[in-house]
Amino acid sequence: MKRTTIIESIIFLYAILLLYTGISKLIDYTVFKESIAHSPILAPVATPIAWGLPWVEFLVTLMLIIPRWRLKGLYASLILMIVFTGYVTGILLFDKNLPCSCGGVLQQLTWPQHIAFNTAYILLSVWAILLQRRENKVQKLNWTNQYSITNPQF
Repeated sequence: MKRTTIIESIIFLYAILLLYTGISKLIDYTVFKESIAHSPILAPVATPIAWGLPWVEFLVTLMLIIPRWRLKGLYASLILMIVFTGYVTGILLFDKNLPCSCGGVLQQLTWPQHIAFNTAYILLSVWAILLQRRENKVQKLNWTNQYSITNPQF
C-alpha cells in the first residue's frame, strides 16, 4: 500500500473520530459537562473543558485535512490521545464506576476498552507521523531536484 494512502486513511479515521466526538459533546453539552464535573481530576475546570475540548477537536481535524498543517495535526492528535489515555488511566486509579465523558457511542466502552481504543489510535498517529515525515522529505527532495541548477530544464 502506498505511503500516502496509509496516511490519508489514518487521517480519515482521526477526522471521523474527532468530528463525531466533538459534535456529540456539543449536542449533549449538559451531560458532557456533568460527567466532567463528577471527575475527581477535572471537576474544578469542568466548564472550560466542556466548552473548549470540542473546539480543540474541531481545530485538530481542520489541521489534519489541510495538507500544509497535516504533520502538526498528526502531532496534535497524538498529544490529544495521550492526554485522553492518561485521563482514563487516572480515572481508573480513583473510581472505576465514574461515567465516561467521551460522547456518542464511545460512552458504551468500558474503561479497559477505552485504553485499548486510545492505544490503537496512538499507534496509528505514530505510524502516520513517521510516514508523513518521510513523505515530506521526498517532496522536498523532489522540489529541490526540480529547481536545481544542475537540472537541464531549469
